[in-house]
Amino acid sequence: MSISVRNLRYVYNPGMPGETVALDDVSFDVADGSILGIIGHTGSGKSTLLQHLNGLIAPTSGDVYIDGQCITDGSTKMVDIRRKVGLVFQYPEYQLFEETVQKDIGFGPKNLGLDEAEIDARVRESIRLVGLEYDDVKDRSPFEMSGGMKRRVAIAGVIAMNPKILILDEPTAGLDPSAHRDILAMVKRIHDEMGIILIFVSHNMADIAEMSDKVLVMSGGKVALEGTPAEVFSHGKMLADMGLGVPPAREIVEIINSRVPDFRSEALSIDEAAEDIKRYLEGPRG
Repeated sequence: MSISVRNLRYVYNPGMPGETVALDDVSFDVADGSILGIIGHTGSGKSTLLQHLNGLIAPTSGDVYIDGQCITDGSTKMVDIRRKVGLVFQYPEYQLFEETVQKDIGFGPKNLGLDEAEIDARVRESIRLVGLEYDDVKDRSPFEMSGGMKRRVAIAGVIAMNPKILILDEPTAGLDPSAHRDILAMVKRIHDEMGIILIFVSHNMADIAEMSDKVLVMSGGKVALEGTPAEVFSHGKMLADMGLGVPPAREIVEIINSRVPDFRSEALSIDEAAEDIKRYLEGPRG
């Protein structure tokens, strides 16, 4: 499974007074089993891009390939693509609608025409993957749960479709720090156990640095930067000019780098920064 995007362009309200170019010549690849983090300020084209990846939006020009199949040439059945590509919008808990957790998660598999045994197996496995206990939640109303648990149920409903690609738009938005950490760990577990491509958008640079194999920086509808977290976050000045930042740990070590002549660190996480500082303090210095 892979994703290739080639010369993607999308224009809102073409030919109208409010015509807006949302995507402009966007090209990139996502390798099988990898995690792609996408960052960019509001209006940079992130959400529009995500909706192209499972065919919710057709491009003005350019192509999207899912596992080598062009999904933008008009011949592809979008229902087949949406079985492969699961898209979880920001605040997905607002899309819950069934009276019980079991029914909500099982809605998608049921619409695939699966038999009851397969539906039940998928519901149970999805509940496990999002870190909940089947017997504890199956008969509960999702509307009576906490925000973090609602989000888990909503994500479980998407992974019950057994996608090969999972796209998450701001999966930790609006959560308290504890729920934030739990959801991030859950997302990583889903990726690792299902062996899928994971694409996620976040404004949290520490999350992007921790989770991603590759980072895509969107600005003005274009790909402004692309590379590993270390490569992307080495461009602190460029990111700042785009209204973005670097992970807090990187900010800390950059301050130390500038003030302590023989200290050098490119840490992106607090643990890495702490290890580099400890190594410096314990090491020989002339």
